[in-house]
Amino acid sequence: MKIDEIRRFATDIRVETLRALTHLGFGHYGGSMSVVEALAVLYGAVMRVKPDEPQWPQRDNFVLSKGHAGPALYSTLALKGYFPREMLMTLNQNGTRLPSHPDRLLTPGVDATTGSLGQGVSLAAGMALSHRLAGRPNRVFCMLGDGELNEGQCWEAFQFIAHHNLNNLMLFIDYNKQQLDGTLEEVIRPFDLAEKFTAFGFDAVTVKGDDVAAIYDAVAPAREGAQRPRVVILDTIKGQGVPCLERRSNAHHLRLTDDVKAEILDAIAQLEATR
Repeated sequence: MKIDEIRRFATDIRVETLRALTHLGFGHYGGSMSVVEALAVLYGAVMRVKPDEPQWPQRDNFVLSKGHAGPALYSTLALKGYFPREMLMTLNQNGTRLPSHPDRLLTPGVDATTGSLGQGVSLAAGMALSHRLAGRPNRVFCMLGDGELNEGQCWEAFQFIAHHNLNNLMLFIDYNKQQLDGTLEEVIRPFDLAEKFTAFGFDAVTVKGDDVAAIYDAVAPAREGAQRPRVVILDTIKGQGVPCLERRSNAHHLRLTDDVKAEILDAIAQLEATR
């Protein structure tokens, strides 16, 4: 897939995610928007998957450790053909197969049930080790939130990953600099994430989180054969790609007012015009 095609894929993911959340009337807008480009790169050009065979034994695995970005993952899966796009309109409603946070027993294409922050990366580490022990070629990709790194379990998992040199695992940090109740600097200062991961034994690289070409280049070791586990720190903005959300200081979870809904519908129309 060419870079321009990945960009269009990202726009489609963003539009479908906004539509689903706005149809529902509330949800995790900010952190869903900031992972869109990374999802477009992974599912559009990197991961080995078969949407018509979700349980294909040789598939690559994706773990959304920051499970509240589930709406963006669902849109990605629907656009790839894992399930009908119309199903996105059932997001987080009674009887849905698309709950607020991913559930591997409900949604085709979801490999890990996540939502309790800090736990997903441990699942990803276990998957990667199991693939190695079994001699399988499968790779694992895991997306974490920057606020999620407050959880000590993350750092235990990072030590485990580096100790076992799980070079079939690649981590992504959504460094959007905000969490549920404030900025990272206000809640727990993160310091230099690249330096911290390097000290933990990772290859670390920081890229702009809306630059699909840079993200694609950063993922090159997964395509060519990594020597060490790698972390890609995505320098993003909460609500990325949607100006009315980027300007907000509380876009983590929104319950829409009429005014905000009108702004988001206008943003959807503008995004659609670029496709």
